[in-house]
Amino acid sequence: MTREELQNKIHAQLATFDANDWLYLVREQQAADIADELQQMDADDVHQLLVALPDAELADLFGYFTHAQQDTLLELFSTSDKARLLTEMAHDERVDIFNRLSENVQNKILPKLAKKEQEDILRLAAYEEGTTGALATSAYVAIRAHMSVAEAIRYVRTHAAGMETIYQLYIIDNKQRLLGTLSLRELMTSDDDALISEIMNTELVFINAMEPRQSAADMIRRYDLLALPVINGGDRLIGIVTVDDAMDVDVEESTEDFHKGGGTLALKDVSLREASTWTMFMKRAPWLLVLVFANMFSGEVLEAYEDTIITYVALVFFLPLLVDSGGNAGSQSATLMVRALATGDLHMKDWFKTLGREFWVALLLGIAMSVAVFGLGVYRGGMEIAMVVSISMVVVVISGSMIGMSLPFLLSKLKLDPATASAPLITSIADFVGVLLYFYIAVKMLGMPDLG
Repeated sequence: MTREELQNKIHAQLATFDANDWLYLVREQQAADIADELQQMDADDVHQLLVALPDAELADLFGYFTHAQQDTLLELFSTSDKARLLTEMAHDERVDIFNRLSENVQNKILPKLAKKEQEDILRLAAYEEGTTGALATSAYVAIRAHMSVAEAIRYVRTHAAGMETIYQLYIIDNKQRLLGTLSLRELMTSDDDALISEIMNTELVFINAMEPRQSAADMIRRYDLLALPVINGGDRLIGIVTVDDAMDVDVEESTEDFHKGGGTLALKDVSLREASTWTMFMKRAPWLLVLVFANMFSGEVLEAYEDTIITYVALVFFLPLLVDSGGNAGSQSATLMVRALATGDLHMKDWFKTLGREFWVALLLGIAMSVAVFGLGVYRGGMEIAMVVSISMVVVVISGSMIGMSLPFLLSKLKLDPATASAPLITSIADFVGVLLYFYIAVKMLGMPDLG
């Protein structure tokens, strides 16, 4: 079914609602495709269609909406509909929703949930947003070490429904402590009489619930895991983080870094399509206002070298070329460093080594660019101007690269997000330094009097 056909069928339900036809459509089409179409519609209409669905289909569709859209729809849901939604949703997703509800609404919903759901939600909701514990789900299969393979297989069959994954099994003791892991393949290919304790893997890879969620995503990627067990401070297994959740974290973190790298504050829990004009203004204005004042320093440098500019007007022609080259070189370096720090490819201990390599790379880049502009310098201002421009190009590119490379490390050292070293910030700093260096070199080489 094409997107246009799906769109027409969904809108037809609003005109002549048929519960059976609507349920058939939802079950026959991909939930992600239907959710994408619903997100283009009015919230009241979407609410009308959603609450007519059985619990499983309602929860499945709801999980594909953005947080902002979920919150808008939840305001229209009755307490009973909220309760059946939370009961059916994946454990980690329902905790996210529960945490975003007001305390008053939470207190109304909890009594309508089964005791098991209440305990699960409250346990996972105790972890701060952004931690691995808040990302974890308790929908996993845990078995005991004393079981035989045949007993474990029967247990898995009776407990697999509704679990996030059964491809990895977790072996725990009577205090919920993690003893080992076992893949479903290893279980199914072992002798029925073998004990789980004999075949389980005791070389454990796990993460503490208080660790940042990005650390969990990094470990899943590093060790090529389908799921990562999460323990509390006492080695008690509290849940798992699955590979699809890790992918979501990577996407969110990468998006946030891209936004910061572009000089805007991160858009959280709202898509660009849904963001209001005021939201976009507030996300973009702070950096631009800061950079306005930062760029004023470049103007002060130009004013200070006014006599040099009047005497050698040709210098002005090369000013944009030089400062842009320094800013571009700095942005390149910063982009590489921010990404390497984010992925763990570089650490603080690598700063000095990386600084030395970046210097030589910048030197080669500066020389190549200076050769490219030398002929233009001769044409526009003669040999003296050409030498000033060429030497300045080398120095400016090196300084811009050093700034772009060092600032992410400095921010990381100060426990700040390296992504804050955005391209506009690097460019503004490199522009100021570039203008200062350019005219300082010009004054020295052209025999102009020093400032004073």
